[in-house]
Amino acid sequence: MKKWICLLLAVPLLSSAAEIRIGFQKGSGLLSMMKTQGVTLPGHQLKWIEFPAGPQMLEALNAGSIDFGSTGAPPPIFAQAGGVDLLYVGAEPAPVNSEALFVPKDSPIHTVADLKGKRVAFQKGSGSHFLLASALQKAGLKFSDITPIYLSPSDARAAFVSKGIDAWVVWDPYFASAQKAYQVRVLSDYTGLPLANGFYLTSRKFAEQSPQLVSALLEQVRATGKWAGEHQKEVSTLLAQQTGVPADIVATWMQRSRFGATPVTPDIVANQQRVADLFYQQKLIPKAVSIASRVWAWQPK
Repeated sequence: MKKWICLLLAVPLLSSAAEIRIGFQKGSGLLSMMKTQGVTLPGHQLKWIEFPAGPQMLEALNAGSIDFGSTGAPPPIFAQAGGVDLLYVGAEPAPVNSEALFVPKDSPIHTVADLKGKRVAFQKGSGSHFLLASALQKAGLKFSDITPIYLSPSDARAAFVSKGIDAWVVWDPYFASAQKAYQVRVLSDYTGLPLANGFYLTSRKFAEQSPQLVSALLEQVRATGKWAGEHQKEVSTLLAQQTGVPADIVATWMQRSRFGATPVTPDIVANQQRVADLFYQQKLIPKAVSIASRVWAWQPK
């Protein structure tokens, strides 16, 4: 653990001390790990602000309440469509089976096509939103064919248990926890569907004023990702302590996780543009958005 912390601190001292406000989701992603470990950036004070999901985080970015954060693919698209002047500064590997659309084990619903007219819960504007839209499209359904129920993961869990919804779409560790507690039946994950990367994001103002600082933050994230990939057991212990999630659920979560930070390449831009285009075609956002025009060129050391 100490070796990892020392590696993360090996970044250039920046010119002036300042507070950097970082948005994170508890128990989710590399920023959460960095916060738990007390990672620092020389010459700067890091202020960590917790959010339940990506959409709320980007509302804070738009309001100037945070400087840097990470989300799944959909939140920045919804934010762009809403006029938020954000930049994609880094990317994470696309998940495959760490997020899923599922139903209770005794549900009469057996395929995605069976969801027509059913109540499906998910966090609006999250990665689950895109997974659901993609799965419906593959099954020949439109978003208007279901009844969307917009709920946070904790509220959706309560609705799932009380049978107030027919299906739930959510990411790990909520997905892994539901699998253990309720022996759910998975209708779809990203297998066979377009993949969607996670992203590191800042406001345009922050990136233009502090480009060296953005690079230093991304180098920290990249180092954390390298360590996490090489020390899954330690990461599992860390996350179990942080979240209170049982160790076996964390282990399942970690087996399905893909950590890292890379520049936003043309291929990643194309993937994200496909997400945006699908949302626009299904009238989930009010206007088309361009991803390429919002990419900040990170050049790792």
